[in-house]
Amino acid sequence: MDNTYIIAGLGNPGNKYDNTRHNVGFDAVDLLAYLNNISISKVKFKALIGEGNIEGKRVILVKPQTFMNLSGESLREVIEWYKIPARNIIVMFDDIDLELGKIRIRPKGSSGTHNGMRNILYQIQSDEFPRVRIGIDRPPEGWNLADYVLSKFSPAERGTINDSIKNAAQAVAEILKSGVDAAMNKFNK
Repeated sequence: MDNTYIIAGLGNPGNKYDNTRHNVGFDAVDLLAYLNNISISKVKFKALIGEGNIEGKRVILVKPQTFMNLSGESLREVIEWYKIPARNIIVMFDDIDLELGKIRIRPKGSSGTHNGMRNILYQIQSDEFPRVRIGIDRPPEGWNLADYVLSKFSPAERGTINDSIKNAAQAVAEILKSGVDAAMNKFNK
């Protein structure tokens, strides 16, 4: 299904993780769904999924419900069911190695320090797919990394992160419309 794309946003399921740094991938896929009138309400493949069209392409929006570190289990099931090639997967997720509010598009590559991405690469046995990283900054001195990524944004940070979530959603639309290189040229500032 070469004209079908899987767009996954990474996060942790459950209300207690809403609006946390680790859930910006969920936030970005939710915004993409809202802007394109897609309901992410089906529970299948250990995920919440929604199907629709963006930029003339059929898309399956995916929010794995396995908890972050096992995101690949859910994604692998979706990929196998729909028979989607790796190059037609786009993953959006938080990145501590990018400053708050920056987004970075890459056509492929390693998982970096992200355990959710590490599990995806392991489960699907490929790194040949685009990803949109959303900067959440490094933890302040003395903070435990797990506590930091599961913390909520301050009111001061919220405006910045909302802009980057919007940019991430627009970047995915640009990838679908014009390809990864065009999206990188436009959004990797």
